[in-house]
Amino acid sequence: MTAELTPAIQHDAANHCFFLVIDAHRCVLDYTLQGHLMTITHTGVPDALGGRGLAAQLTKFALDHARAQQWKVIPRCSYAAVFVQRHNEYAALLA
Repeated sequence: MTAELTPAIQHDAANHCFFLVIDAHRCVLDYTLQGHLMTITHTGVPDALGGRGLAAQLTKFALDHARAQQWKVIPRCSYAAVFVQRHNEYAALLA
């Protein structure tokens, strides 16, 4: 899947999630927010869309949003934790 075909990631601040929908399948990254502390609790991509890098896109988008808001991040979701370990540019965001 190329970037041109991937729908834009949406931020649903009221429900504390970032998401995108592809072929009626919803991919999501859920978080909680306490003050300036974002805790990433879940990243989910349906099996039908697996292997396309969508979880990475959601995680990067969420971390970039946290950086822009000057939030600290706790990656409780195992996927997000590994993502941050592999991408040192996000290390300064960790709480």
